[in-house]
Amino acid sequence: MAIERIGIGAALIVGCVVAGGAHGQSGDSAMAQRLDSIRHLHNVPALGAAFIRGDGSITSAVVGVRKRGTDVRATAEDQWLLGSNTKAITATLVATFVEQGALTWETTLAEVVPELRAKFRGNFGAITLTHLLSHHAGLDRDLNFDDIRRSAPALADQRVNAVRTAGSKKLRSVPGSKFEYSNLGYVIAGAAAERLGGKSWEALIRERVFTPLGMSGCGFGGPGTPGRIDQPWPHNPNGNPGGPGSWLDSEDVVAPAGRVRCSLADWAKFVLDQLRGANGKGALLRPETYKALHEARFGGNYAFGWGVGSAPWADGVVLNHTGSNGMNFSVAWIAPARDVAMLAVTNRSGDAGAKAMSDATTALLRLYGLGK
Repeated sequence: MAIERIGIGAALIVGCVVAGGAHGQSGDSAMAQRLDSIRHLHNVPALGAAFIRGDGSITSAVVGVRKRGTDVRATAEDQWLLGSNTKAITATLVATFVEQGALTWETTLAEVVPELRAKFRGNFGAITLTHLLSHHAGLDRDLNFDDIRRSAPALADQRVNAVRTAGSKKLRSVPGSKFEYSNLGYVIAGAAAERLGGKSWEALIRERVFTPLGMSGCGFGGPGTPGRIDQPWPHNPNGNPGGPGSWLDSEDVVAPAGRVRCSLADWAKFVLDQLRGANGKGALLRPETYKALHEARFGGNYAFGWGVGSAPWADGVVLNHTGSNGMNFSVAWIAPARDVAMLAVTNRSGDAGAKAMSDATTALLRLYGLGK
């Protein structure tokens, strides 16, 4: 299943689908009350949100149920699939290698995988990490990742095969000339990290991002155990439940583009570090590295895993990204000038999920005095 990208930096929107029935809540009561109204309005099974301040305080709440048609409540400890919000995490991993001097943002694919260089078509070998992470590499959005999955047993080999397959194709545009959103680009960036780190992308993410930031409640792929309702089940745009675990999710090889799962509290730790980094106070990376991660490239509005825009409530620049695999939805906002950030998650995709995300973040702005 292809990872969906929906509305980076899109305007906040509202909707009017009403559902009845109250369910339990977990977390801050004032936030939970507002979220439960939004959950009913848009008929999503569960809804969670977090408000993050640069001083480290995080307020969060989760309301609703893990699976429609049951009374199994979603909790503050539940994990949520982040979808394309994984991309900022992958970009941060690449940044750790830049700081080590193992590569630069302008390192090319021909330099990363020199043994494939002779087989690259056209300008493919000249694609840089900057091109990949800013969606300016001229790549297709996706490959047939099911074929790539079957190409080798080991994930690292599958990702090298993704580089090999992509390198045999004609680019859609000259690298650096056009924004073309590409999950494939982040798979290739993950392969570059694996080549430099000598470990799987998954192991490197744990070692270089999750562990230093204390993100113990994170993993990869859809959460939950088959046959149980121990985590939020994903629901399609029509509101029908899928199932737990990864069987509905994209292939493992695509993980660098969209398969991280986290509790709200642990995702908030990553976003808090990004917020602090934007203000020169991050713990994981150097100030100049966060600046590189958050800088829009090629005259556009996309940095490395973040959309870059502005909003009156933010007093200037905002960093924003959404994520969905077609069965879940997540959104993150960072406002450096206000020294705050917001997250929202739901286990339903489509318009209902998107509108619930927008209304949830609007509610947080009002609750904390930043919006009308």
